[in-house]
Amino acid sequence: MKKLFICGDSTAASYDPKESLMVGWGQVIGGLLEDITVENHAKAGRSTRTFLEEGRLQALDGLIGPGDLLLVQFAHNDENEKKPERYVAPWTGYTENLRVFADFARERGASPVFLTPICMRVWENGVLRETHGEYPEAMRVQAEKLGVPLIDVYQESFRLVAQAGEEGSKAFFMHVKPGEDERYPGGLSDNAHTRRAGAEAFARCVADGLIRLGLAKGI
Repeated sequence: MKKLFICGDSTAASYDPKESLMVGWGQVIGGLLEDITVENHAKAGRSTRTFLEEGRLQALDGLIGPGDLLLVQFAHNDENEKKPERYVAPWTGYTENLRVFADFARERGASPVFLTPICMRVWENGVLRETHGEYPEAMRVQAEKLGVPLIDVYQESFRLVAQAGEEGSKAFFMHVKPGEDERYPGGLSDNAHTRRAGAEAFARCVADGLIRLGLAKGI
């Protein structure tokens, strides 16, 4: 059976439902694809730089092989200049690191797939603001240069969030009202991380992209 390996950050990671309302898209995508085993290696707080420095990609050596898929999605932490240990510039370190992921997969007979990041829910004066700066475009350009299939999750997630509206889009993200859940007694307003509704919507973006590329079959 084909394996799908996910390398990414907190937006793709898996969480214990007993501990958190947060759900990453990588946690639910397995239910949308046929005959695929999901190996979710996404980890909160990681950028392309720290994921590689910690040996998380190299740890897949011996696990990933011919016919498998390596999905690569980063940017939320790469762009964080306030945490220099994570930061890499979009057109230099970021694109160079993406090449490392692509080469790693191909050297083992697997297929790399680049995924632009999910958008953040940032509304100003009733308009959804663009986020992630030049990182989505840097990934698009590098994907074309390397001949790596790309799923533009940023573009599609932006469309879905904009369509849901300023208030309705809260359901996608970690917006918790005070008293709604005992784990968040004071409530929460987080426009980067997803609850199940958002995870499922964005997982569908990824799954549909894989199906369009001919890399997977839907259920």
